[in-house]
Amino acid sequence: MVTRINPSILAADFANLERDLGRIRTADLVHVDIMDNHFVPNMTFGPPVVDRLAQISPLPFDLHLMIENPERWAPGYAEAGAFSVTFHAEATTNPVGLARKLRSIGARAGIALKPGTAVEPYLELLPEFDQVLVMTVEPGFGGQSFMPSTMRKLRTLSEAVKKTGLDVWLQVDGGITEDTIVIAAEAGANTFVAGSSVFNAADPAKQIARLRAAATEHQHSH
Repeated sequence: MVTRINPSILAADFANLERDLGRIRTADLVHVDIMDNHFVPNMTFGPPVVDRLAQISPLPFDLHLMIENPERWAPGYAEAGAFSVTFHAEATTNPVGLARKLRSIGARAGIALKPGTAVEPYLELLPEFDQVLVMTVEPGFGGQSFMPSTMRKLRTLSEAVKKTGLDVWLQVDGGITEDTIVIAAEAGANTFVAGSSVFNAADPAKQIARLRAAATEHQHSH
């Protein structure tokens, strides 16, 4: 069972992003939150900044689009070379069409669910996705507390993925620490977004190793 740690640069020092990207080179992917101030009440990076950061990053990008109208913007991020592009279920009327478009460009396609969004309607669509992101906080701001109530959804997903035998990554994002990563791993997650707990650590590389060890120890064996 592979454990992936994807630090979120939302928690990095924006004046020293190149330095901070270098401090997390032991991670698996760099998680980049794209917010448009419409779908969520916050704004972050646009395509030019993401393009530039990708040129200096030691790791590929795992993009999380918290934006309206992902059909318009998501393909461009895939074309720019993002390894993975995740869009929100609540922001699209045609998740399958968009996922197929992203895959056709060569990116992994992910779908994200807010804490209040039911997972059941998406279970039969699992073959269309490479990743499902279960938000463990309300999207929009870093530094929120982990919501244990979202674990039921994760367990449902984990069972469905096991039954189908698909290679769908199950990602969690929000309030991931050495304590909560254990709860999420036990519920079936294998891909973990961590922001503050990595970048606020004295040694981000050591913290990535600690998170990885804690999650790996508690993951269900398939």
